[in-house]
Amino acid sequence: MLKYLLPIFLAFTILLPQRMTAQEERHGDGIDDVLQYTPYLAVFTLKACGVESASSWKRMSVNAGASFLLTAGVTFALKQSIHDRRPDGTDRKSFPSGHTAYAFAGATMLHKEYRRVSPWISVAGYSVAVITAADRIRRNRHEWDDVLVGAGIGILGTEAGYWLGDKITGEHSRYRVSISPETVTLTVNL
Repeated sequence: MLKYLLPIFLAFTILLPQRMTAQEERHGDGIDDVLQYTPYLAVFTLKACGVESASSWKRMSVNAGASFLLTAGVTFALKQSIHDRRPDGTDRKSFPSGHTAYAFAGATMLHKEYRRVSPWISVAGYSVAVITAADRIRRNRHEWDDVLVGAGIGILGTEAGYWLGDKITGEHSRYRVSISPETVTLTVNL
């Protein structure tokens, strides 16, 4: 996965335009306001269109809810306790980036559900998340540490959400990996 994401990350770092001025910032919402939820939306859109995912509707819905609530809870708690000033000076809720956390949470869910269909689905999800993070920096709303921690919270929030959701539903991925010293077996539960 890193071999796909590293060039995207480097391209946005190199090609990232200068930060917006405060006057430019006040004119209209940024694309980051839409992109933060795009990977989550893609998860359910693909499922609705009949693309085979790793989960049933029930498991996917519970895991998405758990993922989102854990990501939002950790992000909100940190913002309320750390009080880091935004680069544009508008408030003291810069750390961590919520937009980035939600985008990476959704991208991780997209990866977990559809990575066996095509690795490009994962690449697309994480690309949207990277663009969201880069735009938060470009719009002068966050520094690099804000978006990096936000990305980590989103990824870990989804991993924890899947663990918790699977405990709640009693369901597991359709793709089970069995590892023994002699063989590695992939079983598809239909």
